[in-house]
Amino acid sequence: AAAALTREGGEDAFRRLFRFYRQRDASDLRGVVDFSVPGGQVFRSQLSISSVSDQDAYKAGLQPVSQWKAYGLNGYPGFIFILNPFLPGCQRHWVKQCLKLYPQKPNVCNLDLHMPPEKTFDLWGQSKEQLRRKGSSKWEPRSLLEKLRWVTLGYHYNWDTKKYSANHHTPFPSDLAFLSEQVAAACGFQGFQAQAGILNYYHFDSSLGIHVDESELDHSRPLLSFSFGQSSIFLLGGLKREEAPTAMFMHSGDIMVMSGFSRLLHHAVPRVLPNPEGTALPSCLDQALPSDLPVGSVIEHSSEEDWQVCAKYLESSRINMTIRQVLAEGQKFPEESGTHGKGQAPSEDCHHHENSRAKRHKPNTD
Repeated sequence: AAAALTREGGEDAFRRLFRFYRQRDASDLRGVVDFSVPGGQVFRSQLSISSVSDQDAYKAGLQPVSQWKAYGLNGYPGFIFILNPFLPGCQRHWVKQCLKLYPQKPNVCNLDLHMPPEKTFDLWGQSKEQLRRKGSSKWEPRSLLEKLRWVTLGYHYNWDTKKYSANHHTPFPSDLAFLSEQVAAACGFQGFQAQAGILNYYHFDSSLGIHVDESELDHSRPLLSFSFGQSSIFLLGGLKREEAPTAMFMHSGDIMVMSGFSRLLHHAVPRVLPNPEGTALPSCLDQALPSDLPVGSVIEHSSEEDWQVCAKYLESSRINMTIRQVLAEGQKFPEESGTHGKGQAPSEDCHHHENSRAKRHKPNTD
């Protein structure tokens, strides 16, 4: 059925595939590319092994680049898919940062739109006990962390104007910048500067609408995407909505790099899926960090108490970090008139859509 929809082409071919994967049950996913079993349009992608020392890879919590499994897709030049290159236990650090540290002020999140600052000051502290005690009932009230949909870092994206601005900027997390710089260098983009991040928080009823990431002023630098927790289907299309997308799985630890021709392609996430191992969490999240981290590592040990909260959250959730370089070296923002670039949106998220028991899922409005 998916293949037939793809062959149709024509107007809104992307939307038709988005709806197909959004609505179908998990047993009908034969058309989805699985990079752990490469074949067909998948080919091995060459990395710049000498650009990242093993020591710097270890400091970022990554395997040596020579051990990474990176792939490309025929028809998508500049697209690189890296199968989970993280060292055992290191994904836990990024999950904890996304739940405990990165949502803190002065960073911006969707809850700031309809809650006073004092209510969103410490989402982790207000949510951890409720999450730890959480049962399996769908009727339990959600904690604030479970209501989190997005967080912006560095240059804060303005969901109204779809722009960044010089006057709405906070320091970018140094650990995430280091991780991003190593991945970009391994993919041939030395000198990449992590200047803006959008963290998306998904649950099993979440999706991400069809869009293009074109607000950055410098499109010559790649878009980096990191995924943790439950799996998802990712759709990568063309320059126009009429072109049917390719569907692929993203699992915990996987990294996608969109560069060159693929940097400005339409893409979306129609579904979040339980991890294919059938366990509450993927096995790559089972292992704790080794006690002897390398000197200068940006990875920090998490307490068992903190990880219990993170693990409970991830049982029904997926976290995605997308990192961008907004400005080229020496480039400045154009002069703005009549705007303060505060980065707030009129609704929780212009891309997220969720099913509700009270009302049916609304069509994606893109």
